[in-house]
Amino acid sequence: MYLSRALLNPISRAVRADIADIEGLHRTIMRAFPDGAGPHPRRAHGVLFRVDEAVQRGRFVLLVQSATRPDFTRLPKDYFLDIQEDLGFTEPSPIENPAVREVGGERARIGTGECFRFRLRANPTRRIDTKSGEDGKRRNGRRVELRDNASRLDWLRRKAMAAGFELCGAEDGAGAGDVSVDVSVMEERKLTNRKARASDKRQGLTLAPVLFEGRLRVTDADRFREALAAGIGPAKAYGFGLLSIAREQN
Repeated sequence: MYLSRALLNPISRAVRADIADIEGLHRTIMRAFPDGAGPHPRRAHGVLFRVDEAVQRGRFVLLVQSATRPDFTRLPKDYFLDIQEDLGFTEPSPIENPAVREVGGERARIGTGECFRFRLRANPTRRIDTKSGEDGKRRNGRRVELRDNASRLDWLRRKAMAAGFELCGAEDGAGAGDVSVDVSVMEERKLTNRKARASDKRQGLTLAPVLFEGRLRVTDADRFREALAAGIGPAKAYGFGLLSIAREQN
């Protein structure tokens, strides 16, 4: 398993176009992986990604998790920031951009009961119109966004239970049953594709991102590792579902 971190070039026309179009961003990221992976290349390569925007510094940080090592030389030449020319860059030098590291060994050592800080950009939804039709077959329905933080936290609790972790309390480390969990819920600007902005309702796509940040405790290490690899919730092809974790400092 590989985890990549890259500072995107904010003045690149390709970057700007992709930030404004979730389908374009998906296509660009998948160019970093070998062709011929079948009908579902993202799944075949185990790709999850997220773009975090550092508003104060005008930066876009791309995180990519994958089972296949990416080759970022296949992306547009000016897609990544030249950190040698960035006088505001404060991290130790030299450093690669993008930087890729193998994290399989770290994940293998995760144990039940361990606590982590986490960040997750998700698309919390529920299905409606799922009742059976006249032919007796149950319909798949459609997804609608959850609009209040209580419902969003309940969604995250359910996902956590299935994924082998629980949300921790703010003070005493209480688990998911505690209403006062140490998790912030931030509604972000909606993401669209070009067709949605062109009012093509048949092909238009609009997603409502919610950023969760907080503390978790692993309740089942095997299921947790599976969830880290597979991602959390829907819309994974569009930058959702990557669960980032960092060990708590003693």
